[in-house]
Amino acid sequence: MKLAGKKVAIMLEQGYQELEVWYPYYRLKEEGAQVVRVAPEAGRTYPSKLGYPCVSDVAAKDVKGGDFDAVIIPGGWAPDFMRRDESMIQFIQQCASAEIVLAAICHGGWMLCCTDALRGKRATSFIAIKYDMINAGADWVDEECVVDGNVITSRKPDDLPAFCNAIIKALS
Repeated sequence: MKLAGKKVAIMLEQGYQELEVWYPYYRLKEEGAQVVRVAPEAGRTYPSKLGYPCVSDVAAKDVKGGDFDAVIIPGGWAPDFMRRDESMIQFIQQCASAEIVLAAICHGGWMLCCTDALRGKRATSFIAIKYDMINAGADWVDEECVVDGNVITSRKPDDLPAFCNAIIKALS
């Protein structure tokens, strides 16, 4: 169990991309990590893009970024809803300030754009938010998985194996 004793937050909101939540959730649990689903409200069911339900564990307002070793921000439409909630943005800023592992895939990079975490970092994302990432200070590249310090980014569900392996390596 490579990640025994590690605590990882997965951000959650309506319209999340199914694989980008569930693949890391189970993969990190397999490695022994405690995985917590953080959303605007605790105990609420959030539907995915296709309606698949996921129940949040805690509300963003009730946790601190420094309580975790890593945070994963999935894509889909969820990040557009996440960034409308100030407690979600504050939580990600706390994670960035605590210099924990910040892992974003697909449109998840939008949440990093709400902080200063991308300034001077190489990063990738789904092509549709390339310029948002650049305007937030990233040196954007089109690669499967990019690791720059504590920031780990990937483009799409096809990149999940490399994305999860990079997160596991960073936490090991």
